[in-house]
Amino acid sequence: MDRGAILRLWLPLVAGLWGLGWVFQSGPGPHALARLIGLLLGLIGLAGVILSRCTLGRSFSVAPKATALVTSGIYSRVRNPIYVSGVIFLVGLVLILWRPDLLIVLLVLIPAQIIRARREAAVLEAKFGVAYRDYRKRTWF
Repeated sequence: MDRGAILRLWLPLVAGLWGLGWVFQSGPGPHALARLIGLLLGLIGLAGVILSRCTLGRSFSVAPKATALVTSGIYSRVRNPIYVSGVIFLVGLVLILWRPDLLIVLLVLIPAQIIRARREAAVLEAKFGVAYRDYRKRTWF
């Protein structure tokens, strides 16, 4: 296993699992069904982010750039699975902490992610043209 795989996959996975477990065990909020649902959503969201990041490999970047058109794995169904998974993770955290006021973060984050996804789509369409437009027709968000 190379250093890149450790930094891309294993370090975020271990850190995410540890952090989610700590918040679940030690965080404020009632220990009730909502907390368990939050843990489940948090794990699903974390798994989605890690799987998406792993599938992207070296094509991952913070700023929009068109290195390669990744259409396999989770990207065969969803164009922006990191954004979708991140929202699922945050909803899970809101439930674990039982802090509905944190939903305001989602009200800011979701439009920001949509804007970011549109910028990325423009960069990908400029580079890959018809191949990207066909990919958009087959996938969600």
